Amino acid sequence: MKDQSMISRILESIFFRKATGKAGRYARNSSRLFELVRDVIGKLQTIGFKGNLAEFQSSVQLLLRMVKAYASGEYRQLPWKSLVSIVAVLIYFVSPIDLIPDFLPVIGITDDVALVVWLIKTLGDDIAKFADWEKASKTINIG
Repeated sequence: MKDQSMISRILESIFFRKATGKAGRYARNSSRLFELVRDVIGKLQTIGFKGNLAEFQSSVQLLLRMVKAYASGEYRQLPWKSLVSIVAVLIYFVSPIDLIPDFLPVIGITDDVALVVWLIKTLGDDIAKFADWEKASKTINIG
């Protein structure tokens, strides 16, 4: 158990299991998804990212754009399992009490960052498809 990776500990934690349990209910309700997006944006603003964490912030913003596009009905090519995974990670992110509580300075977001990095790697194909769709839709809107 000692040499278990941080991601394994997070994924097996009661905190992530609770987030996953809520995720399906959130994913079925556009209003809840938009509320979650607002909560995540609020937390991002309170943390204030600098240096290496700026990349983390961009990753979270990409996930938020995916959730918003899904919730608004603009982008429905996202597989259900991927949507639920994204929502679970975002719920975990906004929760102040998780594997490493957020009130601990600096170290408090370590688990959140690790989880988002893991999710971005895990959903690489779905994220690439969304990024292509997003780029194409911006081109259409400009033209």
